[in-house]
Amino acid sequence: MQLYDTAARTVRPLEPAGDPVTLYVCGITPYDAAHLGHAFTYHVFDVITRRLLAAGRRVRSVRNVTDIDDDIFRVARERGVDARALVAFQVSRFDLEMASIDILPVAVPYASAHVPEMVDWIRRLEAAGFAYPRDGRVYFDTARFDRYGRLSGLSREEMIALSRECGADPDDPRKRDPLDFILWQPSLPDEPRWPSPWGDGRPGWHIECSVIATHELGATVDIHGGGDDLVYPHHESEIAQTEALQDDPLARHWVHVAMVQLDGVKMSKSLGNLVFVRDLVAKAPPGAARLVLAAHHHRTAWSYTEDDLDTARERYSTWCGALSGDRRLDPEEAAAAEREFFARLDDDLDTPGALGVLDRIATRGSRSQAAGGVPAAPLMARLSGVIGVELDPVATLPLTEPRRVS
Repeated sequence: MQLYDTAARTVRPLEPAGDPVTLYVCGITPYDAAHLGHAFTYHVFDVITRRLLAAGRRVRSVRNVTDIDDDIFRVARERGVDARALVAFQVSRFDLEMASIDILPVAVPYASAHVPEMVDWIRRLEAAGFAYPRDGRVYFDTARFDRYGRLSGLSREEMIALSRECGADPDDPRKRDPLDFILWQPSLPDEPRWPSPWGDGRPGWHIECSVIATHELGATVDIHGGGDDLVYPHHESEIAQTEALQDDPLARHWVHVAMVQLDGVKMSKSLGNLVFVRDLVAKAPPGAARLVLAAHHHRTAWSYTEDDLDTARERYSTWCGALSGDRRLDPEEAAAAEREFFARLDDDLDTPGALGVLDRIATRGSRSQAAGGVPAAPLMARLSGVIGVELDPVATLPLTEPRRVS
């Protein structure tokens, strides 16, 4: 299996250290509903997982919940609700929506459950000279880590600009360098707090994933990733604060997923230009919703339109139709199609190419094949499952009206 590695800037072989293959994906900050951009990211890592499982590998997959975050506390104040209640509601809704499109379950640790470990990690960074305290805050000293910026390949000026855009405040006068990032900060009166050598407070965003990933999966993760908006500053900073304390790399392979747009603009909670998973499954079967996602390569940004869903529903209907008949394929043709299907997935997760193979299986063959022909139905069902599309033999017509969901 070959995947593009952000750090190497090339497609290269996936080389896990052992069994199980370990996979860490940065999870949600649960202050609003999951949108199509989230679904696309988690769909990609779900397909990677399913491909590995189909190859007979075991997978240990972790997706954290960032339940300590400025945005959560801000939204809780705006809505006049308890932050913990907001997190519980949004996580529950997210889990239901991911389950509705057959995203496989993963381990889901909460950041708040690992704060004492984060305090210890920051203390070790300070002792090693990679962190410094200021006014109850602790900053990572990026000048001490000479590889800072290597993952993203950005210039210093570009990193400063992105830091400002992401709310990291490069103009903070307490910082030795504008690129230094927060490891620990005082809590506001209505925010949760934990004891630390620098005063009661809470961790910064980046330290959460370093601690959770290494706690759950060991010093080096086989595959680490998320949306490509996390390359800088999040994953860049994760690498710095982790590898400052260990000789081993944080990840063997970095995989990032392109953004989903609406009308040419990146979907984001802040802009409010969102299409939600529930919108898709209210109009089409879950398998069709997954086909909307699989029709796009994970490294190419795309803009959602209703035509995407119409096309996916028609494709899903055709595939389901292959289950309801007794079509058979020539054995050599069936074997070649299966090889090509996996070859497409193994070539940097070419899901559009894999869909094309399944299109051919669904429409080729005939009822007049010799008795030795390979039935198309089980082959279709097995291969479509690798991309997370569960087929229903009765769903042979595209829906023209939204169906009711409870």
